[in-house]
Amino acid sequence: MLQPHELKLEDMGDLAEIIPGPEPVLQMAVHPIDPFGAPQRRNIIPVCEPTLAGNELKYVTEAVETNWISSRGTFIHKFEALFAEKMGARYGVACANGTVSLHLALATTGIGPGDEVIIPTFTMIATANAVVYLGATPVLVDSEPVTWNMDVAQVEAKITPRTKAIIPVHTYGHPVDMDPLNAIAQKHGVFVLEDAAEAHGAQYKGRTVGSLGDAASFSFYGNKIITTGEGGMVTTNREDVARLAWNLRDHAFSTERHFWHKFMGYNYRITNLQAAVGLAQTEQLEKFVAARRGNAAYYTALLRQIPGIVTPPEAAWAINVFWMYGIVLDQEFPLTRDELRNGLAKRGIETRTFFIPMHCQPIYFDQYRGERYPVAEDLCKRGLYLPSASNLTRADIETVVAAIRECVAEATR
Repeated sequence: MLQPHELKLEDMGDLAEIIPGPEPVLQMAVHPIDPFGAPQRRNIIPVCEPTLAGNELKYVTEAVETNWISSRGTFIHKFEALFAEKMGARYGVACANGTVSLHLALATTGIGPGDEVIIPTFTMIATANAVVYLGATPVLVDSEPVTWNMDVAQVEAKITPRTKAIIPVHTYGHPVDMDPLNAIAQKHGVFVLEDAAEAHGAQYKGRTVGSLGDAASFSFYGNKIITTGEGGMVTTNREDVARLAWNLRDHAFSTERHFWHKFMGYNYRITNLQAAVGLAQTEQLEKFVAARRGNAAYYTALLRQIPGIVTPPEAAWAINVFWMYGIVLDQEFPLTRDELRNGLAKRGIETRTFFIPMHCQPIYFDQYRGERYPVAEDLCKRGLYLPSASNLTRADIETVVAAIRECVAEATR
């Protein structure tokens, strides 16, 4: 029987200080009416929820009525083509979820045991796991404090003869500084796989993420800007990567004969039902991005009036899509991150902590014991994200900010 990797906080030394406390209990709350006198539409504001306001039902109904509900059907090809186009890429390979899109893209390179892949330690665990699934080793770099992304200046020092790929993660919707990273990768002949799970529609120097490296991975989980419930996509401008990824996602059936396999393939297919939702969602991408950016601007305008809150970044060369609206609490703020989360949960407002770095995870702690990444650790200790859905209203945002003010007032009485 598989046993969990247990890690006691007392065995982590001072790293234990950055580990979030237990998830707060979200309570129902009665929020005041909005400025126009209409009751609030809900008494819990979730951290994120999908917006299904386009052709989703129409397309899913068509898939059901035509009996194409499995991993073949016209919506898969339409979804792949439109999404790739929106990302500025020639090819899209839809698959079961974002994690397997990472795995699938890496698998096309032949990466395996003994190889190394450079990733940020500050990321969702799927980035590291996809590397380990292939038997390779994740090599960690710290974040830089301005955009919270991989510190590109640290990457080259981590390259060895075993380095086969670099995975920049566009954290919370803000692009990585890709030009210097690509220059390093080209110098050393390594594959660049963008982890764009959180960055649908984000732009770097006028170019859309998903077309900035050798390949990119996207997630369509329920909280993403575009969702299919579960789902993912590999985008690429390289025909060789696309053709092999299409083959590997479907058990690597040979074109010569059906039950004939020349590669170790995977069952990573997406269904026509999911793709029907994905196509409808992709049709609305610009609207969703505009909503997230508008909500972020309103949050920032209100939160800048509260001392001690660092609002999310946007570099001059970037368009941040604010997948999640993240804030960092500095020393001037009178509550800890966990205290604020508990106070908001009591008021019916759901939040999430920032990522716990890979070198602090129970399954990886021994592997990276003794390694320190101070920026990532600080972000983990002081960061959280607020409700961020595309359908968030101004009244919702005002309610969240008012609740933060209430928490601050309670703490400073």
